[in-house]
Amino acid sequence: MDGTLFWGLAVLAAVLVGMSKGGLPVVGMLGVPVLSLVISPVTAAGLLLPVFVLSDMFGLYAYRRAFDRRVLAVMIPATTLGVAIGWATASFVPERLVTGVVGLIGAAFAANFLLRRQGEAPARPFNAAAGGVWGTVAGLTSFVSHAGAPPYQVFVLPLRLEKAVFAGTSTILFAYVNAIKLVPYWALGQLSVENLRVAAVLMAPAAVAVFAGVWLVRVIPQKLFFGVVVWALLLVSLRLIWSAAIG
Repeated sequence: MDGTLFWGLAVLAAVLVGMSKGGLPVVGMLGVPVLSLVISPVTAAGLLLPVFVLSDMFGLYAYRRAFDRRVLAVMIPATTLGVAIGWATASFVPERLVTGVVGLIGAAFAANFLLRRQGEAPARPFNAAAGGVWGTVAGLTSFVSHAGAPPYQVFVLPLRLEKAVFAGTSTILFAYVNAIKLVPYWALGQLSVENLRVAAVLMAPAAVAVFAGVWLVRVIPQKLFFGVVVWALLLVSLRLIWSAAIG
């Protein structure tokens, strides 16, 4: 974990993580795929977890008054189950498969975003059972590659929450998820001293990026911003799928 390319991509990944905690959740999905271009996705996920946890603290402050209690009541226990499943199966999953999963998650989400119809559908009624299913998937994918946002959004976006409430709910939920991931990540050896040293350097740009994300939510049209981000996510994810395919 050295060299100009590594540090450039590491700082970029930290900034993306911070911006995601500032209210732009899709951006955070780019963190592990970007860093996986120079190190293994398992190492990338472990290195970025402390950065996620610190960024969560700033995000909780920024959105401390806006959240949906129904969503949290269903998805907190469900994501806990998903993290537990990820921990229980971690020793059986090869790194090549993790690389492919990270790429497929990102590519599927990006393709869905680009291909879906843009019309405004009416809000769906709250369904606790569906929330439990998608929450479990979100916990599992968050454990594997910090990619819990897509399954979370599959359940929450159709509820048509107010923008600040949506951002605050996701911030609180994933602050909890990232906190409980610390124990299994440490037990699996993904929080090494070297990882923590690098993560400490990345925390400063991540913290600044949280408030940059809050500012961007206010001033940049979301359609334009997310269009650029999703295309970037698609390209990086396809590169990871190719890497997994050729071994």
